[in-house]
Amino acid sequence: MTSSRHSSSALTTDLYEVTMACGYWKAGVSDHEAAFHVTFRENPFGGGFTVACGLATAIDFLRTFHFTETQIDYLASQNGNDGRRLFDSSFLDHLRSLRPTCDIDAIPEGTLVFPNEPLIRVCGPIIQCQLLETALLNILNFESLIATKAARVCVAASNDPVIEFGLRRAQGVDGGLTAARAAYIGGCAGTSNLQAGERFGIPVSGTQAHSWIMFFENESEAFHEYANAMPNNCVFLVDTYTSLEGVRRAINVARQLRKEGQEMIGVRLDSGDRVALSIDARRMLDEAGFTNAKLVCSGDLDEHIVVQMKERGAKIDIWGVGTKLTTGQPDGALGGIYKLGAVRRPGARWEYRIKLSDEPEKTSCPGLLQVRRFYQPDGRFVADAIYEIDHAISYPCIIVDLQTEEETEIPSKMEDSDLLVPIFRGGEPVYQPPKIEVSREHARKQLNCAPPEILRLKDPKGYKIGLEKSLHHLRSILIARQGTMQ
Repeated sequence: MTSSRHSSSALTTDLYEVTMACGYWKAGVSDHEAAFHVTFRENPFGGGFTVACGLATAIDFLRTFHFTETQIDYLASQNGNDGRRLFDSSFLDHLRSLRPTCDIDAIPEGTLVFPNEPLIRVCGPIIQCQLLETALLNILNFESLIATKAARVCVAASNDPVIEFGLRRAQGVDGGLTAARAAYIGGCAGTSNLQAGERFGIPVSGTQAHSWIMFFENESEAFHEYANAMPNNCVFLVDTYTSLEGVRRAINVARQLRKEGQEMIGVRLDSGDRVALSIDARRMLDEAGFTNAKLVCSGDLDEHIVVQMKERGAKIDIWGVGTKLTTGQPDGALGGIYKLGAVRRPGARWEYRIKLSDEPEKTSCPGLLQVRRFYQPDGRFVADAIYEIDHAISYPCIIVDLQTEEETEIPSKMEDSDLLVPIFRGGEPVYQPPKIEVSREHARKQLNCAPPEILRLKDPKGYKIGLEKSLHHLRSILIARQGTMQ
């Protein structure tokens, strides 16, 4: 399934978005247009890349955006500090009939993106653009964070499958559902979350917990009973008491299963020195004739632990990663922002806007932005140029690093493509989100085509990205001009 059936509504927003919308209404500028961009300032987890995710969820939200009568009544009940109504009835009437008419462009899910690049561009009536801000940030920040974490774990696991196991410690039921979707796009092979499996078509995986083993008088009985009940789903959890004894008992049950025409899938290690245990367990399984049995590892894993275990020679076939993946530890948020780039009056030209800051990295970029990616002949991408769509890129393209002001010239004959694609025009959808498997495969191909040095978990090299020179010049002019107007 493509649809995420997101539970957002028009009230998935902050109060100040609605008070600003009311302010625009009262100021008589509700017919003025604005251009906003969702961007972020740094990659999460100290990494060298981010995986764009959440577009399909955002599209679902945008397609159904409207204020219900119940929501209008709720807004009508809000009072200011003088005890009077916060919102005029004429403004609420406007909200009652409001349907998005924006032009929206976005980067498809699964694409690798980098700091300061716009993930989404929203152009339309200022009130509409303002009301969409919070929900878009909520959706894209979380899903991109989890997709990136999943990609990092999958990079660490090399070609081993990774299963997302984190529902029970997710930030709420909806958070667990969203995380499972994003983790699958990021590269996970499946999830333990049945709701995510049903809703998104993600493969589901799971067998038994320690409580099953503890319920019975002994471990052998627990394994036998499970094999009788689920002969085609036997991954035995062996660490309830003593892990290697558990492996021996699992082998005994597996022999009986084989006589009955079934094969044990494998055993799961959840605690202890799982590297040493996996080496011993692999030897025991092979010697017993179960060379195809899988070793599954779980228990507070993340990309760094997976790498360490593999470096120590762990014989793990499948990794079950839960809490640290599903909750996006240690970062918890991507830190995306929604900034105004331009405004225009009816029938007029766009006027650029820029936000200044005492922290240079927080100074925004003006205009309506697009990202152009440049590729080597083998498909590997080497650099991105952020440019303003009304200023055509000249070749050879020169990009300017925002932090160092260093210029890089990109050769003229390189292949290139623009990353943001049309999603809505005049409020009508013009883009059909691909199936989740397609977005997952897109992410895999992106990782394969990325410079290897940006994929390193430790000390990744920064990807070459910058403002196209004419945009950098425009930004510099506006910074100087705005500074003299204060």
